[in-house]
Amino acid sequence: MKTEKKWSSHLAGRLFFRMIMAVIAYTFAGFILYFLAVTLYNSRLWTGDEPIYQLVHWADMRRDILALLYLMVGYIAIFSYYWKRPFVYLQEVADAAETLYRPDDSMVQLSAPLSSLEARLNQLKVRIIGNERAAREAEQRKNDLVTYLAHDLKTPITSVIGYLTLLEDEPQISEQTRMHYTAIAREKAERLDDLINEFFEITRFNLSHITLEKTKVHLTRMLEQLIFEFRPMFLEKNLDCTLDAPEDIPFLCDPDKLQRVFDNLLRNAVSYSYENSVIRITARETPQYVKVIFENDGDTIPEEKLQRIFEQFYRLDSSRRTGSGGAGLGLAIAKEITRLHGGTIEAFSADNRIRFEVTFPRSPA
Repeated sequence: MKTEKKWSSHLAGRLFFRMIMAVIAYTFAGFILYFLAVTLYNSRLWTGDEPIYQLVHWADMRRDILALLYLMVGYIAIFSYYWKRPFVYLQEVADAAETLYRPDDSMVQLSAPLSSLEARLNQLKVRIIGNERAAREAEQRKNDLVTYLAHDLKTPITSVIGYLTLLEDEPQISEQTRMHYTAIAREKAERLDDLINEFFEITRFNLSHITLEKTKVHLTRMLEQLIFEFRPMFLEKNLDCTLDAPEDIPFLCDPDKLQRVFDNLLRNAVSYSYENSVIRITARETPQYVKVIFENDGDTIPEEKLQRIFEQFYRLDSSRRTGSGGAGLGLAIAKEITRLHGGTIEAFSADNRIRFEVTFPRSPA
């Protein structure tokens, strides 16, 4: 608001200055014309019959009236011109507003005095175009994911039905075969549950507004509990997870939401870690901030993907192998929750290592 008032005052000042300068120039031009006319009239070069002499003589007899008319007509014209300029500029700005929201790449064009406003509006136009493009891409990614997930639901359903049918149709099979069929059916049912949860994740992200209910927690204990809950997932890839943190870090936050941030980051680390490797979690605190780092050994993420990793519905693995990643919402949700806590989250990757750093401003104990 202050910027807009400053810009308006600046424009009004420029218009007033130009109007005063126009009045001075017009008045000065009148004096020059009058001086030339008087000099010409008194030059004594005339016989009195020349048309120009007759005209100058006629003007000299009526110079007071002509001077008044000259000033009145000129001043009225100048004031009328500059009085209308703000309305002309206002109309230009109104037209620019229409251009701003056109669904094309046309840029705003204003008069020279509005050049600074033109530049700002065009910056806004570029930002709007970028946001609309990003929204369309996110919507397209979401639609693709829904299509893929819907298609992939068929595979585990077919497997579960198939193995349960075998168990029903072959009552005499061995106990070992029965256990094998049951284990496969259970594995496919769990995969089906994961896919359904991804559908719910997409719905919750679109329909829910995230709000925080803060309370004091012990951050180190939260991370220890998280590691314990992930042990079955570590065993599947023979992973080890280490925690380097002070014995206790008191922290004011929404524990459920913060748990979701760390859960998403650790799940991401498990998904993209090499087998038989180590996931390292580090927590540090200073009087100003609290920082938690998740680091794992995995394929280096290209820089172009690293820049988009927190976008909605963006997946590092763009193939349809949904087992290698979720709906592409985990990191987007983690970033939003971190932002609501006043913090930042950053991703780094080099030399076959992936690192996420989450930094929160230090809350009062």
